[in-house]
Amino acid sequence: MEALARGTSPEPEEAVPMTPLIIVSVVVILAIIVFFLSARIVRQYERGVVLRFGRLHNVREPGIRFIFPIVDVLIPVSLRIVTMPIQSQGIITKDNVTVGVSAVAYYRVQDPVKSVIAIENVRAAIDQIAQTTLRRVVGQHHLDDILSDTAALNANIREILDVITVDWGVEVTLVELKDILLPDTMKRAMAKQAEAEREKRAKIIAAEGEALAAAQLGSASDTMMSHPLALQLRTLQTLVEIGVDKNTLVIAPAPLVSSIGDVMNLIDREAAVAQMRAH
Repeated sequence: MEALARGTSPEPEEAVPMTPLIIVSVVVILAIIVFFLSARIVRQYERGVVLRFGRLHNVREPGIRFIFPIVDVLIPVSLRIVTMPIQSQGIITKDNVTVGVSAVAYYRVQDPVKSVIAIENVRAAIDQIAQTTLRRVVGQHHLDDILSDTAALNANIREILDVITVDWGVEVTLVELKDILLPDTMKRAMAKQAEAEREKRAKIIAAEGEALAAAQLGSASDTMMSHPLALQLRTLQTLVEIGVDKNTLVIAPAPLVSSIGDVMNLIDREAAVAQMRAH
């Protein structure tokens, strides 16, 4: 106010220097950016393959890992078992039958470096080689062998894939045929064959039963021939079984009546002997 009263302009106040604060802020921001560019998290089921200037540098273990931005590239590789379905495809068997076969394969990476360096896309490569191997193996067998011995086919396919994929750092742990689709005409033919097979077994079982029954009847007839009275008793038992119904009238022939008399005489003699022994 005094300066205005005197008619002179006020002197400007001195500015606070901002250069150190700006430098610190820039450094902090750059540090944060570098941290996020260099920090990588490798999960427990992964391994990190580091390429420095395009060349293999090392393999990083699980945890938080730091790389040089722009200079290094970290490629995570999963070591878990991967389930890969093999799509159904028409295959001609050795006996010229067209079947649709689908399968499923299980594999895992054993060598992370080979899986990155030796092959471009592990999953696509295994998918294609599994389809061609499945076609080749199934085409070398008859239809009956494919349906009855799938375990041997699975083992054969897995062995072939293991030999091929070992150079890629991959192990095929299991291959299973999932579905086998047959033509309708073949299904009807197989149903007729199964029905004929069951009828054959039924006839064989019935014939075996007849043979056993005939053998037992022969043995029984021999016993009855050696004991005539047993034959008569068997005849009486048969008459009793026939006469279960009260309305049944049984007519016994004369020889049978005499046989009954013989039986009664035998019973009387046995009773007399028993009385004598009692006295």
